Amino acid sequence: MFTSNPFAELSASISPAVMQTYVVIMILLVVGGTVFDILHKKSATYFFANWRKAQSKGSKQVGSGEIVSLAVQTAIVEVATSGEFCNARRRLAHLLTMYGFIVYVVATVAMVFCYQTTAETPAIWPTLWTLGALAVCGGGYWFWFFIRVDVAAEGNSPFRIIRADVFILSLLASTTLGLIWAFLQATGAGGSTAFLWLYVLATTFLFGSVPWSKFSHMFFKPAAALQKRVENANGSRSNLPPPVDKPETLGSATTLPRHY
Repeated sequence: MFTSNPFAELSASISPAVMQTYVVIMILLVVGGTVFDILHKKSATYFFANWRKAQSKGSKQVGSGEIVSLAVQTAIVEVATSGEFCNARRRLAHLLTMYGFIVYVVATVAMVFCYQTTAETPAIWPTLWTLGALAVCGGGYWFWFFIRVDVAAEGNSPFRIIRADVFILSLLASTTLGLIWAFLQATGAGGSTAFLWLYVLATTFLFGSVPWSKFSHMFFKPAAALQKRVENANGSRSNLPPPVDKPETLGSATTLPRHY
């Protein structure tokens, strides 16, 4: 399983061209769903309106060089290391899920488009695919059962589902079913075909539900984080109350709320 390309083995019954077409369709669903989300919620309009408002209210001008520097800081802190999370457990779970998903997707594309037979596939790609999916499951299930605010802080059942949970649940379903399918196929056990179609169904739902899930938020959050840094730099946020994620702003409290 760690060294065998599951998609190359599948090519014995399904044409590689069909698999490649499916991957392209999933990519188009993400692009189309994100664009639809931007237009429907007017996210871009809101972002640029706030950007212009912050620029006009700022006490000093932020040059292009400083904006580039702030963008690099955003990429390192908010994007690469998820620095917006104060809770170390939540940050680790998020990083496991995020990087696992990236590795999982890249390995999937590499195996589907570049290697048509198991003999041609370098062992690193199926290994990365499996490890990426396991990282998504580790971070995702950890978050779902132990870290979510409504579970950890409010005592609600971990099986309580709302619309905001569509992304994480469909992501976990896709990777979990993919791992089960790959294992059954590699070991020759029965049921691999059934899990293959469940895997396809869950993956289609994951990428097809972008306009209604939090999938597109991964593209919006860096922009919002950059805007916040620019506002801090030009002084337009100086008249706002201090953020509540610092213990010294919580009166006599010395610890952060549990959901942070």
